[in-house]
Amino acid sequence: MENNGHQPGKLLNLSGAYWETCTLHAAVKLELFSIIADQALAAQEVARRGNADSRATAMLLDALCAMGLLQKEADTYRNTRDARTFLCKDSPRYVGYMIMHHHHLVESWARLDEAVVTGKPISPLLAHDEDIRRESFLMGMFNLAMGMAPELVPTLDLAGKTRLLDLGGGPGTWAIHFCKHNPQLKATIFDLATTRPFAEKTVAGFNLAERINFVSGDFHKDAFGGPYDVAWLSHILHGEGPEDCRKIIRKTAEALESGGKMIIHEFILDDSKTAPLFPALFSLNMLVATDAGQSYTESEIRQMMENAGIEDIQRTAYRGPTDSGILVGIKK
Repeated sequence: MENNGHQPGKLLNLSGAYWETCTLHAAVKLELFSIIADQALAAQEVARRGNADSRATAMLLDALCAMGLLQKEADTYRNTRDARTFLCKDSPRYVGYMIMHHHHLVESWARLDEAVVTGKPISPLLAHDEDIRRESFLMGMFNLAMGMAPELVPTLDLAGKTRLLDLGGGPGTWAIHFCKHNPQLKATIFDLATTRPFAEKTVAGFNLAERINFVSGDFHKDAFGGPYDVAWLSHILHGEGPEDCRKIIRKTAEALESGGKMIIHEFILDDSKTAPLFPALFSLNMLVATDAGQSYTESEIRQMMENAGIEDIQRTAYRGPTDSGILVGIKK
């Protein structure tokens, strides 16, 4: 007889995994890790500095200890090394903005069943401040890219390339790192006007304003300018349906000169669409958040590139922390 005695426990642990998620989200939102910083503080002091209830704060801090994010010494709490590195706002490797972006998605994910029934995204019932949501997303993407770019950018050969298009480049992190690594390169960030202030401030902070400009536009409607000899599309396609992806890739190809290089960075599914796990789950994230977005397979992206006149398409060896990958091709 088959023994499934451990299966209920595994399923219940999976079902309740959001408890840990919500614990982390609450601690980041209340900035508890930043309050503790390099100190050892009692729960009452953390609560006082965070304008929170002492008893409830102690319960939250104890749970964070159980999760391995804090250490308790007598009646005081300290950050672990990882918490100090990634969860304190004064750390250059802070990931709290992306955690808050995830927090803003929780309500929609809790109604995933509705999205599956209707095939439409979920409109949140709770009114999150739009400026806070935008800041969390932009800063989250900036910090993630800042962590990835130093490893990824050197793997891409842009020798002889002088004009880069960073399509949907947001805060400009990738354009900045491509220009830092390739002294001959100038870049154009193409994104919505709402992104311009953050991008220009970031570029100026790296003293690259003379080499990186910002063009405001909607990549569905507006021309990209050019010609460019390299185009970088990082995490653009998953927000769009297949037809819009084909149009975006075609427009990008039209903005490239002959021999220009197209580089696509995406969460890439296996052809079965059942792996890797993160891109498979990310498709559901796009289901609840967008009208037609999804993760795509390598074959699907390759076909879109080929249809746009891109050839010699290669997948690089790069694998990102969330199973992102790189496809590179050349315009005929």
